[in-house]
Amino acid sequence: MEDLPEALLTEILKRITRTSDLNSLSLVSKQLYKIEGNQRGAIHVGAGLCTATKALTSLCVRFPNLQKVEIDYSGCIPGHGKQLDNKGLFVFSSHCSSLIDLTLSFCSCIDDSGLGCLTYCKTLVSLRLNSVPKITSSGLFSVAVGCTSLSALHLIDCEKINSVEWLEYLGRDGSLEELVVKNCRGINHYDFLKFGSGWMKLQKFEFEMERHDRLPGDVVYDSSYDAHSMDIYDFCCESLKVLRLAHIRTWPELGLRVVLGKCKALEKICLEYVHALNDNDMIALSRSCSNLKSIKLWLNLQRYSIDVSDWETRTSFTDNSLYALALNCPMLQVVDLSFTPCSPDWPSEIGFTQQGFLALIQSCPIRVLVLNTANFFDDEGMKALSSSPHLETLELIACFAVTDAGMRFLAHTPCLSHLTLRVCHKVTDVGLAELGRAHKLESLVIEYCGEISLQAAQGVAKSVHYSSKFPDYLMY
Repeated sequence: MEDLPEALLTEILKRITRTSDLNSLSLVSKQLYKIEGNQRGAIHVGAGLCTATKALTSLCVRFPNLQKVEIDYSGCIPGHGKQLDNKGLFVFSSHCSSLIDLTLSFCSCIDDSGLGCLTYCKTLVSLRLNSVPKITSSGLFSVAVGCTSLSALHLIDCEKINSVEWLEYLGRDGSLEELVVKNCRGINHYDFLKFGSGWMKLQKFEFEMERHDRLPGDVVYDSSYDAHSMDIYDFCCESLKVLRLAHIRTWPELGLRVVLGKCKALEKICLEYVHALNDNDMIALSRSCSNLKSIKLWLNLQRYSIDVSDWETRTSFTDNSLYALALNCPMLQVVDLSFTPCSPDWPSEIGFTQQGFLALIQSCPIRVLVLNTANFFDDEGMKALSSSPHLETLELIACFAVTDAGMRFLAHTPCLSHLTLRVCHKVTDVGLAELGRAHKLESLVIEYCGEISLQAAQGVAKSVHYSSKFPDYLMY
């Protein structure tokens, strides 16, 4: 093999993707060892990483063209050896001149001075900090100033970040295209309004606060309040394509809810348990986002005013939101609706009705549909779905009004190929047999549907997953 030209050997090695195979090949000869080391572009290290400066330097010499480095100490416990510290991070940053993508996870020995070493990484484009407890806003500001090529920043479970000078600086610079902040308790959603002109270039934004308990019972939101009629925030986010907001309160100030009416390029939105939103927010979103392709709404119970002396307990949006989406979002293909705290005994807890829901389904080319605890959806809804010309994937979770009759309708859905049923106790072997006779399904998932047997599920689809175990996500 050593007689082969180096260019040919390099091309052969490029086609090998498994790290274990590359490691084995590099032991065959010095030539392969050198070629494999030069072309290795990514490395993932953790508890086995030797933190001695000399060893780290040797590692960087072994792989001189590293572009992506992930250092992950998740699952490590005391006694697993020393973790990478500030000196070690300096070795990586000073020797990896081609470094583009860096992820630090559960690195408890790295603080602001170590993070400041990243200013040597002039090519760094993406930085992810996951549970790095000693990092503060000061370290982030050093990165914002020194890493001039940075376009993606992820901050997850970084508890000591409590000011936003770094965010204001990145906003003025306007280089970020992707910003993800999750469970950083010192940052609230009002802070992002200081991002200013940085919103103009941003293409992906996710913000998730720590999960909180239900708000006090005396909090009542205004169901008619229109945050989008007040132009007090002068910024534009016309490049934003992906937006996810989770577990945030938007009351009494406007906060990030005003973003919903400013995203003309938005293709995917996910709103998970966001407090105080109402139909006006969804109407503003739909009018701005004609390119919307995917929407996920995970809704919980909130109290909304009916008039000055009365209120009702329900989820955030009503049929008015569904009608607005149906009218203004003709490219909508993925819909995921979850109402997990709602009881099937209280249909009024969900602001949507089957009539409004079907208006959306019949107006948009829905390919993927997920319904979780949708107590408004029954066999008549399944009948309407059966005529949906684009539906390929359907997932029903705890939809207790769907029965075998609904399965018979579903058997006639033109393009349906993937079906998931979880905790649907009124569907039995009889209903599943109807699907089996249609011979349409590529995959079938059955989880904790007490009236469906393994024998009945077998053969209904080319691929079948069956479990009688109660799903973990429904045990809380």
